Amino acid sequence: MSHIIVMNRWKDRYARYDDYVDHASHTVTYVTSPLGRGAVPDGAAETVTLDDIENLDDLRAAVLGLAERHGTPERLITLKEEDLENAAALRTELGLPGMRPDEARTFRDKVVMCGRIAAAGLPVPAFTAVSSREDVTAFAEHHGWDLIVKPRSASGSAGVVVVSGPEDLDAVGFGRWELMVQVRNPHPICHVDGVFDGERLVVWRGSRYVNTCLEFAQGNFYGSVEEADPALHRIIGAYTERFLRALTDRPTPFHLELFLEEGESGTTCSFLETGARVGGAETPFLWREVHGYDLMEAAFHIQLGVPLTGGVDWAGEDVAGFLVVPAPAPRPCRFTEITSMAGRTPGPYAESLARVGDILPVAHGYEHVGGRFRFRGPDAPSVLDAIVTTFKGYTVTAEPVEV
Repeated sequence: MSHIIVMNRWKDRYARYDDYVDHASHTVTYVTSPLGRGAVPDGAAETVTLDDIENLDDLRAAVLGLAERHGTPERLITLKEEDLENAAALRTELGLPGMRPDEARTFRDKVVMCGRIAAAGLPVPAFTAVSSREDVTAFAEHHGWDLIVKPRSASGSAGVVVVSGPEDLDAVGFGRWELMVQVRNPHPICHVDGVFDGERLVVWRGSRYVNTCLEFAQGNFYGSVEEADPALHRIIGAYTERFLRALTDRPTPFHLELFLEEGESGTTCSFLETGARVGGAETPFLWREVHGYDLMEAAFHIQLGVPLTGGVDWAGEDVAGFLVVPAPAPRPCRFTEITSMAGRTPGPYAESLARVGDILPVAHGYEHVGGRFRFRGPDAPSVLDAIVTTFKGYTVTAEPVEV
């Protein structure tokens, strides 16, 4: 009976671990955050809860303890982007198969990532690493002042600042983050989700953002609608495949963002960034519920060393989309009013809401928010209409609390 260690921090069932590996025929143990404890399957052989799952020393101690009690693990699995580097470091220390630190860095460090894309001769906005106001100013002398300054390894637009002139540099977290600066691309952003086998795309789907991750971080709602135009979808797929080939030759789940640039000669794409993981927000649920494909299962099986199978026949598929509403008050806060949008037309086919009296914790990402909604329809305009109508009709309030 093999021992498999799984790292988890989701409270909801983003990943259905007990469907991906038989917990009766394998010893499956878990290292989880306090919020993620409830998503651990009943069949787990043991669960270790860490207050700070990102602390490498604490994580190492937990993994070594599980190895001592249950035998040397054959696999260490994590599906969360923020845990990729620590998991890679521990695999190296323990001699386990899977992603190594240099591979993880390619998908976490945006300077390294964009450097690989540029070295392959693929389109990416001009960029460089910076650590001071002077560095950004020097970059602006060559490229102009409509810039983006952002952390090299953060996610969810944490620490991202739009810099239109020297006066905007006061908002940049110099000294807090390792930073990069990049020319701001004004074109629409598309995210592409799927699985890459090391040479080609096994399955993928492009989607257009409704607002952006940065706007969500600034307090606006955040949504997405799948791209339904077959010709445009082929273009998106062709660029995505080239980008991924420049980054890896290994099977990889991916969430990739690119700029859609429509000109006189047609549509082209420029690289923004990517992660070696399943897309966040409602993406895993939409793929399972609307398209019948479990991206999390594919990601889990890649880390198990199981061959990839299956795909989606997009010709007969509905268009899917999601809406995420930000926290209604500074965190932590207690919900005082929540309006269900279930059963409305147009409206969501599913929603994930807290209850009045629940406390919204201090947590980064798109799970613990003011409300989450999932949509499906025959075309993109109808899905977009349902998203906007739902946002306008949704009421959620909360009051700050001390914990």
